[in-house]
Amino acid sequence: MKTSAAGIALLSLVGLAAATPASAQGVVNVYCSVQVEWCTLAANEFQKATGIKVSMTQKGSGETIAQLKAEAQNPKGDVWFGGTGDPHLQAAEEGLTEAYKSPKLSELHPWAIKQNTDSGGKTVGIYAGALGFGFNTELLAKKGAKAPACWADLLKPEFKGEIQMANPNSSGTAYVAIATLVQLMGEEKAFDYLKKMHANINAYTRSGTAPMKAVARGETMVSISFVHDGVTEALAGFPVKTATPCEGTGYEVGSMSIVKGARNLANAKKFYDWALTPEAQKLGAQAKQFQVPSNKATPLPPEAPKFADMKLIDYDQAKYGKSAERKRLIARWDSEVGALPKP
Repeated sequence: MKTSAAGIALLSLVGLAAATPASAQGVVNVYCSVQVEWCTLAANEFQKATGIKVSMTQKGSGETIAQLKAEAQNPKGDVWFGGTGDPHLQAAEEGLTEAYKSPKLSELHPWAIKQNTDSGGKTVGIYAGALGFGFNTELLAKKGAKAPACWADLLKPEFKGEIQMANPNSSGTAYVAIATLVQLMGEEKAFDYLKKMHANINAYTRSGTAPMKAVARGETMVSISFVHDGVTEALAGFPVKTATPCEGTGYEVGSMSIVKGARNLANAKKFYDWALTPEAQKLGAQAKQFQVPSNKATPLPPEAPKFADMKLIDYDQAKYGKSAERKRLIARWDSEVGALPKP
């Protein structure tokens, strides 16, 4: 699900201070689908801790699964770190990832372990984040508009041309939004809603984080985003607030998987185990990312949105992570919503 404004970035994290010579410890190639700042910090700290050189490519989860498919006969990556869980489950189903039972599994929250169980051991939850809205308080005040509190509010005429969401072909965030609406409303009503909302959309972005960044910078009034991304922008000083829909909302289980046929399998397992420790999971908050960490011993940052305060649906990760269901819903969105003329 998550790319940054930097777009697709290849991070050459070689020869970092305090690292043992990489030639002695080897390398691990990581596809990273969280924000670039978190990717960099994770690579840096793992290399310091182990002496294993990290080659990190950062891109969204939709793009990463496409790359895994393209490279299936000749895998170049070893670990896929982060991004929404649905495409990780799809990758597991399609045989693109490897089963691995980490000794850290018993330390995790039940939702993270369930991700592992649902995938036949091929992926695991590393964080969770709820879907909601971001809005620019200054733009709302200028227009005299009330902040959206419910899905129904996004259809109001005052939001015409004022909403951004990502494109589900490249963004896991957008796919979670579609799957959430389908589970909440039923499929026909959900697509009717998406078609109506299209009149209020000014852009379907490539990355899931771009709409919240656009809200923060005053380029759009409202975004459909993971609410933890709004915390990041607010702490950076932007006039951003967030809400989770009154009718109920879905959530992501950000996941991690080992690539099938990984060339550096031993190092991939070391990275995987390390990424499930509280020490590694604290790095998210250090990079100003405020998802709920999956290791029960990892302290929850005080700024992180609290699941207990939200009306969460019983999001069916297993069903909506299935390859056929994902393809079908995205194809329907393409033909019925994405193909509509711009309002």
